[in-house]
Amino acid sequence: MKHSYLAIVIASVLSGAVLVGCDKNEDAAGEAAQQQMPPAVVNVQTVTFGAVPQVQTFSGRTAAYQTADVRPQVNGIIDEVLFREGSSVKKGQPLYRINTDNYATSITSGKAAVAQAEANYQTALANNANAKAELVSRQASLSQAQNDLQRLQGLVEIDAISKQQYDQAVTQVRTAQAAVQSANAAIGQTQAGIESAKAGIQTATSGLDASTLDLNRTIVRAPIDGRSDRSSVTAGTLVSASQADPLVTISRLDPIYVDISQSSSELLNLRQQISAGKAQAGMNTVELVLEDGSVYPVKGKLALSEAKVDESTGAVTLRAIFPNNNNILLPGMYVSARLTQSVITNAALVPQSAVMRSTKSETQVYIVDENNKIQVRPVTINGTYNGQWVVTNGLKSGDKVVIIGGAKVKPEQEVVAKPLENPNPTPSEQGASAGTAAKTPQQAAKNVNKSTDGKTAKTPAQAAAN
Repeated sequence: MKHSYLAIVIASVLSGAVLVGCDKNEDAAGEAAQQQMPPAVVNVQTVTFGAVPQVQTFSGRTAAYQTADVRPQVNGIIDEVLFREGSSVKKGQPLYRINTDNYATSITSGKAAVAQAEANYQTALANNANAKAELVSRQASLSQAQNDLQRLQGLVEIDAISKQQYDQAVTQVRTAQAAVQSANAAIGQTQAGIESAKAGIQTATSGLDASTLDLNRTIVRAPIDGRSDRSSVTAGTLVSASQADPLVTISRLDPIYVDISQSSSELLNLRQQISAGKAQAGMNTVELVLEDGSVYPVKGKLALSEAKVDESTGAVTLRAIFPNNNNILLPGMYVSARLTQSVITNAALVPQSAVMRSTKSETQVYIVDENNKIQVRPVTINGTYNGQWVVTNGLKSGDKVVIIGGAKVKPEQEVVAKPLENPNPTPSEQGASAGTAAKTPQQAAKNVNKSTDGKTAKTPAQAAAN
């Protein structure tokens, strides 16, 4: 029994030694196989630096270019609605007809008042002419009485006539003088009558003009070109000139405004970058992305930048203006606006597939060094351009950034780097407008400071500074 037990122990030890030897042989074979595997292949893109437009995306709302609330200017009952709700109307087009009975009567009365005032004026002119004729007659009588008195004065001195006759001649002169004064007073009264008659004509004419204006205002007309909303009244409704509610609202939609909101901190950062020379002033063109994700086919222009910050939101309102010939844009629509506010003077474009995030949420890329090994580079991202990340820090010119194949390699691993055959992003990544060829950053930067009319364009930062 002892010999049998000893034999079993010896056999077990020998078998273990054999297994250990087999494991070592297998590990060595695996290492040899690994050493014989070819290096991983990655596609790289060589980094180049240049001027890159900094495109910012903001949320915005469309607003009508002009809005007019139509209200009546006279009181009355609506006889007829003269337009179709929701249709396009022209400036001066009749919209409503108000009952004209009262205003027609007022015109008839006004014409009669004007005729009476003109008749009164003619009477005043005749009275004035009579008063002037009376004055001439009185002046002739006075002259005759004065001549008679002068002849009698020499006779009374030599006692050729009685003192009584002379006194009677003096009395006649005084009477004639009083008559002349009375005639002058009558002329003054008739002249005042003429002026009063003239004022009466003006008053009557003004009343007739007011009645005519009121009659014309019984036709309510469109004050601007645009599209009408729903009418708030129908035929038979009593309306007044002092009412607060409009009859209808008309909105001009071509062109149309887009109001964009940007935080004051972003605008301040932009201005500081431009002041420090890290960026240049951008373009004033704006691109719209509609609610369904499609790009509006026509670009707009930045119209204004408010010079104040909304205290409730801490934002500055930017307003852009867009052509809207086909009425695609309607007031109140939610849109996204892409605005090139600045140009980064020294930046690199990297495809989105090259950028990764670490466990600490830091952005980083893989590069292939001069020894064909993978290295990690933390990078600073400053927005996107044509679907690619804009890198402002962390890379240097000539670096080979891994674009495809980064998921199957790790740092310090030796790889085979091949240039990316199609470094251009896909159309979906570019986000370019339909039917518009994408420009390179250098091409975009050449025209970034000029508007379409050749004048220097103002950025929102510049507009806000003014």
